Amino acid sequence: MSINLNIALIQTDTVWKNIDQNLNNLSKKLINISKEVDLIILPELFSTGFTMKGENLAETMKGKSVQWMKKQAFEKNSLIIGSLIIREDSKIFNRLIVIFPPDSHRDGDLEYYDKRHLFSFAGEDKVFSSGETKLVFDYKGFKICPLICYDLRFPVWARNTEEIDILIYVANWPIARIQSWDILLKARAIENLCYSIGVNRVGIDNNNLVYNGHSAVYDAIGNTLMDFEEGKEDIKLITLHKDYIQNTRNKFGFLEDKDEFELL
Repeated sequence: MSINLNIALIQTDTVWKNIDQNLNNLSKKLINISKEVDLIILPELFSTGFTMKGENLAETMKGKSVQWMKKQAFEKNSLIIGSLIIREDSKIFNRLIVIFPPDSHRDGDLEYYDKRHLFSFAGEDKVFSSGETKLVFDYKGFKICPLICYDLRFPVWARNTEEIDILIYVANWPIARIQSWDILLKARAIENLCYSIGVNRVGIDNNNLVYNGHSAVYDAIGNTLMDFEEGKEDIKLITLHKDYIQNTRNKFGFLEDKDEFELL
């Protein structure tokens, strides 16, 4: 039997540092997903925007944004992914939250990944603490690794040593460097022989940074399976196929020739 995964990508604007308004806006958007989907992907820091005033906006893992994600996962019966500003043990993290739906074998369980590579160019490393562990999880027959924005520039961190089927990047990646986003997102797919998904925001933030989206899905040899209209808010659905990944790897075998090394 063929194993497929139905995914919704949410390319959206973000209201600057207004958690309630962003959650309300996203609730209205998610209502418009009429088809059943297995996975919903939101941008990086979808409830606040990419602010370096995280200490004033940080929530706990029991805060309203995580509770909102749990509610959406339950109502849509879908796994949901997005990153938030989270405070824990006197530290602040850019934390990607994964909420499992009620009908999965994880039944509403939660996992998370703290952003490894902090964007020092914008001072993110002065406010947030870096994560140390990559997250890889199984869901409906797919092995998934979600990462955050600046992580995209570091291929060793995304290196496919765990037979990952899907790499996911959630981002606030501005138009000034969008060519790098396009190239690197495709490169991660090709070098890892996996699907690569990027979900970026649109709009203008209070630092006058412009975001034009370019959310996209690439297959394991770099073909564009989906992209978005320039700078537009939208929701797009796509179905990914496990057989395609297995057949592509069996045909080419590139991963078998990779260099062996470990991160210290």
